[in-house]
Amino acid sequence: MRIRALRFILLSAVLLAGCRSGDAEGGDPKVSNTNPGTGSEVRAPVVAGAFYSGDAGELERDVDRYLAEAKRPELAGEVVAIISPHAGYVYSGGVAAHGYVAVEGRRYDTVVVVAPSHRVAFRGASVYGGDGYATPLGTVPVDGDLVAAVRATSSDIGYEPAAHAAEHSLEVQVPFLQRTLGEFSIVPIIMGDQSIGGARVLAAAIASAVEGAEGKRVLLVASTDLSHYHDDDTARRLDAIVVRAVEDFDPEGLLESLARGECEACGGGPMATVMMAARELGADRAKVVKYATSGDTSGDKSQVVGYLAAVITRSGSSGGGTDAADEAGSDAGAAGETPAPYRGLTIDEKKELLTLARGTIESAVGGGNAPRSTLESEALDTACGAFVTLNERGRLRGCIGHVRGDVPLRQTVAEMAVQAALHDPRFPSVTKEDVESLEIEISVLSPLIEVKDVSEIVVGRDGLIIQDGARSGLLLPQVATEYGWDRETFLEHTCRKAGLPEGCWRREGVVILRFSAEVFNEREVLGEG
Repeated sequence: MRIRALRFILLSAVLLAGCRSGDAEGGDPKVSNTNPGTGSEVRAPVVAGAFYSGDAGELERDVDRYLAEAKRPELAGEVVAIISPHAGYVYSGGVAAHGYVAVEGRRYDTVVVVAPSHRVAFRGASVYGGDGYATPLGTVPVDGDLVAAVRATSSDIGYEPAAHAAEHSLEVQVPFLQRTLGEFSIVPIIMGDQSIGGARVLAAAIASAVEGAEGKRVLLVASTDLSHYHDDDTARRLDAIVVRAVEDFDPEGLLESLARGECEACGGGPMATVMMAARELGADRAKVVKYATSGDTSGDKSQVVGYLAAVITRSGSSGGGTDAADEAGSDAGAAGETPAPYRGLTIDEKKELLTLARGTIESAVGGGNAPRSTLESEALDTACGAFVTLNERGRLRGCIGHVRGDVPLRQTVAEMAVQAALHDPRFPSVTKEDVESLEIEISVLSPLIEVKDVSEIVVGRDGLIIQDGARSGLLLPQVATEYGWDRETFLEHTCRKAGLPEGCWRREGVVILRFSAEVFNEREVLGEG
């Protein structure tokens, strides 16, 4: 573990050095000293005119335009946190807007922003000790009470003035907050130590401070860019690992992938910290609402920077955190039952989904408008989880799915088809020339049922999810059938998929969930192949 931690620290240093100003990072900032103002210490903007416009009117118009062009995400529950990029607005502003539009018009008393240090190496985390944080749009007051509460929890959390003096990664978040929230106060935090230990300490401090601020509505924001200066295809493969970790709400897994060099994020520590703190505050899901690279705006795909925007929410009905077992809700029936609202699909509904999946992939890799699903169907409009599997000449070419039933089935299938084609990190992205040789298979998932006794599990009918803390693994029903596993072997392999030791399913506190899946492919339904 000490070697792994050292590798992560070294990797963080490399990534931070790679997050240089200029190009897709926004240009060289004009460094200025903190401005004490009139009797108070206010941090003056240092990257205005470089990362974003230094003119208040122009900056206001720019941010409002990005917000107007962003699609407000459909979310269930209260927004607890946002993950946002920090490059120059010309490159990442459109991505950032997809996260900030989710809180536009909502009321938050304080925003805790956690960002990485690009210029100063220091231990722990630095919470700004002044009175305000300024941009061309005005000065945001610092929430002194929350600042003191965060600092009071650990000797590794203090105030390092140099960490804030010329740092762009936090500053660029503030104009978006000013245009979406109006009046609020801020807790500006720069992370020097992005190890898993540092993230846990800071996350616990933030969660404790927020919980102690009774009646105060607090939003958390993590600032990060993703991979740096790879070609576009390589960047997307690396970034897909980060996207998946965020979607799985797995901050520990994210940091482990970063430590192993499987992906890149100069703000990996802030991302993990905010996810951990949000989880402590009852958040139970995360959704990536936008991903892009700098090549999408510049047109240069040879060396790009990756960006994502994500929104982390807390289910409104739970009053706090829930796990996957809660998502089965009152629909979870007794052993052997298939809970509502799931039902079998008609042949026309299967044809519609397969045609939609293929058309969406063709559009994604070849250009043109994405197809619209027009079949009137209550089943296709029901929120439902699904996996899309791509096979090429009998071999797996991509498989990605979404377990939670939080969007209509037809939307889930369209989104997962693109993810399987372009963002499965195990395989190269599907090209226009590859599409004809693909065979598409869709697995439509029933709601989840918590397993009280493993004798309930029926091999061939049930898929499994095993959860222990933040770790979870899923295997579809057809996997056990294809390999000829019995029930116990199926459980053991699901433990492995979660990165847990064999036999973990017997331990107290480990959650086992089962689900059924209706599996169909083009050869069977459309007579192709």
